[in-house]
Amino acid sequence: MLWGRCSQNIGADNLPTGRPRWRMVHPSRQRECMEQLRCQVCAQPARTDHGYLFLAGPHEMHPGDAVVRTAQPPVCVQHARTAAEQCPHLQGRPTVFLAQSAPLYGVIGTPYQYTDGGMRALPADGQEALPYGHPGLRWYLASQLIRRLRAYTIINLDDLPPK
Repeated sequence: MLWGRCSQNIGADNLPTGRPRWRMVHPSRQRECMEQLRCQVCAQPARTDHGYLFLAGPHEMHPGDAVVRTAQPPVCVQHARTAAEQCPHLQGRPTVFLAQSAPLYGVIGTPYQYTDGGMRALPADGQEALPYGHPGLRWYLASQLIRRLRAYTIINLDDLPPK
């Protein structure tokens, strides 16, 4: 698969600079944070003593969901509340997953097709998620990496230690 690209400003510390643009997910930053399990706010390692914190918006989880997949990179304890307060997707009341296992699942992106007129994007309901190993990935423009949460506990944001 091919990954979408866009520019970013990198500071002297080799980290992206500027204010977060929560609705505009940067493909490279999202991918790096997900691959390396780094905090989506500070890009530092997100591991806690008990696993990784992942936040899900109020409309992402449904009671009885057997499989939890997320394109939201983890957060460190220090920035969990900041992300919950500032990310419009989370609406200030996220579901907080403390995951001991979060293997890579696949990608979100746009399927393409080769036609007589060249490459063209296929119509899709938003962007589609495909698991690794899917034959359609070779004609896919990926924009976000997805992890599947396993061995997790749902905790309350208030149960985290203060900043």
